[in-house]
Amino acid sequence: MNRYNYVAKDNKTGEIIKGSIQAESELAAGKLLVERNMVPRQIKEFGASFLDRYTNRISAKDRINFTRQFATLIGAGVPLSESLTTVAAQTDNKAMKAVIEDITTSVDAGEPLANSMARYPKTFNKVYIELIKAGELSGTLDKALQRLADQLEKDAAVLAKIRSAMMYPVIVIVVIIGVMGFMLFTIVPQVENLYRDLNEPLPALTQIMVSFADFLMNYWWAVLIIVGIIVYMMFQFSKSKKGIELRDLFYLNVPMFKQLFLRLYMARFARTSQILLSTGVPMVDSLKISSDAVNNVIVQDSLEKATVRVANGKALSDSLKIQKYIMPIVPQMVAIGESSGKIDEMLGKAATVLEEELDELVRTISTLIEPILMLILAVMAGGMIGAILFPIYSLVSLV
Repeated sequence: MNRYNYVAKDNKTGEIIKGSIQAESELAAGKLLVERNMVPRQIKEFGASFLDRYTNRISAKDRINFTRQFATLIGAGVPLSESLTTVAAQTDNKAMKAVIEDITTSVDAGEPLANSMARYPKTFNKVYIELIKAGELSGTLDKALQRLADQLEKDAAVLAKIRSAMMYPVIVIVVIIGVMGFMLFTIVPQVENLYRDLNEPLPALTQIMVSFADFLMNYWWAVLIIVGIIVYMMFQFSKSKKGIELRDLFYLNVPMFKQLFLRLYMARFARTSQILLSTGVPMVDSLKISSDAVNNVIVQDSLEKATVRVANGKALSDSLKIQKYIMPIVPQMVAIGESSGKIDEMLGKAATVLEEELDELVRTISTLIEPILMLILAVMAGGMIGAILFPIYSLVSLV
């Protein structure tokens, strides 16, 4: 669906309204406005250019800011529509502002907040919508929003730590490639010229490097085309069902990182389930939504199998215990919750333990990666230096 900015006249008040709306086409957007008792005056597609789409993407920070501000206003007793209008006025991101304005228009027309937000699945996921729905039904919308803001902030903090741990090896690899490229295209050719002037054959390792450098310099365009095709094919494959399955399976089996990812998924499931259950969402529905929130199809499949067993009358702890990719701490804590009648509370404690273990793992991996990368750098740089210094020493012996 596309987003359209519009200018329309409200038939009830005669007021000119500006906002945005999602629809399949400009014509469909006009029909939606008419259904809302408005007369369209101008409809224009929003973010049509690539630059607009790139610079106005809605980030996790935008969602957190919106949720936190919205929760504060609702908690202070400000009416729903006025709260949305105030938050929209304080929002800098054009895309987020347009979404909030469209939601405000829908709410003013009498549509429930959850239904209005559900039209933007890329901005508000199923967990978000279900918590808003539960908050509306129970009259605790401010608490639901506070829980959402807390959860979004925790997710963002965990992902930031993981990205930080991954950033260091990426930087080191880029430096390694840069150093090797510099030596390959500047120093190695000078050694080749030196040997050519003396009519001496190059050592085997140096000759290999010279041939490789010559190939890259003469056929760089072919290399770029081949790399581009490979990257494009991998990108397309990664979006397919099989590609997603292989990627998620890789996360669960890659050495050093598999325990980190598994704890991330388990913490996400436990925390989401705890929030949903505590707001009154039924057990089976909570499990289904939490399974989607995990964001790994392999783990999601295990959770969905457990959900089916729960729907058929089995205990949640027993259903989780027999699944392959469920860490033992989750069914153990659930079993305690089942006996005490506080499953949501125990899921929250499990999530806290897993999040603490996740933090410790991130620190451990960051510490281990450094010497491993230094060893790789030493081997690669040593090979390059050997290919350069060995010929020079050979020349000295000849002289």
